[in-house]
Amino acid sequence: MPEDSAADLNRPAPNALDLIRVVVLLVALISLALWGFGSWSMPWSIVIGIGTPVVTLLVWALFLSPRAVLHLHPFLRALVELLVYAAVTLAWWSLGQAWIGIAFAVVAVAAGVIAGRRALA
Repeated sequence: MPEDSAADLNRPAPNALDLIRVVVLLVALISLALWGFGSWSMPWSIVIGIGTPVVTLLVWALFLSPRAVLHLHPFLRALVELLVYAAVTLAWWSLGQAWIGIAFAVVAVAAGVIAGRRALA
């Protein structure tokens, strides 16, 4: 049996909070793509519409994923996560959809705080 298979057997099963955090990440990526394609003129709309979700996904994979490449102190990890949430919120505000931005921020920050408290416990 390979080593990775044995490590996967010890992983906890995903719960509702994990699913909410996945949805928050997907909404963040879609929001940044919409912002990039909708707020910029050609050819920048293509560059920013594809680039911002890719950079966000790269930041998530490097610092925030369960198997992050670079392990940060929990407070730095929370700061990176808040910067991603703030970017998405500001993107919605710049699109003229402040209420969507506020709703996203509330859900994302609440899920992040709950997950952070569970990780520290």
